[in-house]
Amino acid sequence: MRYRNLGGTGIEVSAHCLGTMMFGAVGNPDHDECVRIIHAALDHGINFVDTADMYSGGESETITGKALKGRRDDVVLATKVHFHMGEGRNRSGNSRRWIVRAVEDSLRRLDTDWIDLYQVHRPDHTTDVEETLSVLGDLVSAGKIRAFGCSTFPAEELVEAHHVSERRALPRFRTEQPPYSILARGIEADVLPVARRYGMGVMTWSPLASGFLSGKYRLGGPVDLSSGRAALTPARFDPAIAGNVAKLEAVEQLVELADSIGRTLPELAVAFPVAHPAVTSVIIGPRTMEQLEGLIKGADLVLDDDVLDRIDGIVEPGRNLYRPDGVWRPQALTDAAQRRRALGDRAAG
Repeated sequence: MRYRNLGGTGIEVSAHCLGTMMFGAVGNPDHDECVRIIHAALDHGINFVDTADMYSGGESETITGKALKGRRDDVVLATKVHFHMGEGRNRSGNSRRWIVRAVEDSLRRLDTDWIDLYQVHRPDHTTDVEETLSVLGDLVSAGKIRAFGCSTFPAEELVEAHHVSERRALPRFRTEQPPYSILARGIEADVLPVARRYGMGVMTWSPLASGFLSGKYRLGGPVDLSSGRAALTPARFDPAIAGNVAKLEAVEQLVELADSIGRTLPELAVAFPVAHPAVTSVIIGPRTMEQLEGLIKGADLVLDDDVLDRIDGIVEPGRNLYRPDGVWRPQALTDAAQRRRALGDRAAG
């Protein structure tokens, strides 16, 4: 197990980390089994555990806290803030008001006195990033968190945040947590170079591409759209959609590649992100003990240049075969008023 520094925080993390999963619709609802999975991951040498307040409405944090009883000092514990936690417009976002409340709630659920890495889960265009950076810096000074970062921020948002930090003499985001897999390589063109330029630690998520690189979905095979992830986002899995066919065709080539080196497709998928020089760690999110054991085998797999070249031939660098973040889209795209001039101003002349 290799260890790397987390973006200048002085915290060393394993090359592969454990991400706690959502419980219920796509996760494991058995709390005791989830605790056993976390313990097994720690016994395998994983020392970084990542969760979020919004996963199952706080349930994931509660289970994580239970699992880390007696082992807290041996673990780098990370969680996140941003998404809605209950009714009301003031129970979400990146404002000082909400973050001060949310961090206390997370500390209580995690049953800990401090959070090693507190991450802003998505950008918030209703709050100036200066306000967000300011309150996060105050939480570091108060000892409630040790460091802070962001998750799934576009490259331009990272640049703006660092610019504000420099201009206002505020602490800066130390880490970024983006989705990254063989089937979703878009961040290679922008997010990863920017993170590397600013010396940020990078913990990537979804190495199995929402399950497409697990081996469960194969070209010509049946896809159950009534359960699991497929039920939540059927358009991402429906084999009648051309984009999904392209993913399945890539999977067939990747299975052949994995077989040729004597490894499984999930092992290949987990090993791939670590090869990028900007990536610190890869977060895995096993739902069962069997999945954990299978993913852990990819921890020591080092892909040589020939294998990486063959992967490039299947999915070219910087290309996304699907949009990996299905939860958040930039306001510039979702707000029509930002994409269209006022009707009276649209004339070409």
